[in-house]
Amino acid sequence: MTMAKETRYYGLGRRKSAVAQVILKPGKAEHFVNQLPLIEYFSTVDMRTAALSPLKLTSQEEELFIQAKVKGGGKRSQADAVKLGAARALVELNEQWRKQLKDAGMLSRDPRVKERKKPGLKRARRAP
Repeated sequence: MTMAKETRYYGLGRRKSAVAQVILKPGKAEHFVNQLPLIEYFSTVDMRTAALSPLKLTSQEEELFIQAKVKGGGKRSQADAVKLGAARALVELNEQWRKQLKDAGMLSRDPRVKERKKPGLKRARRAP
């Protein structure tokens, strides 16, 4: 007896110190982040919108659902990490969406991170 392999599409997203492992699965189900419904995990509308924007852009919000595991950073950074991971997973699913997602800026990792504290200063640049 052989089991039919479930179709999954993987994408890894990062933003600041947040890392998101995103799995896209076909079907109609609720989106989950860290085993919580996405609506519960991301409390504000703009974070939910950011996380789901690649699906909305490619008109896949009804066909696919997100299962993500995120850690590190703040909630906003985690939402942006989920966005990048979902966009990368969508490109794995269909290469023709690459241009559309790239033009919207969803396939580029935001390289900005917190600057390190320098010795003799209070913060990175703040003098005593």
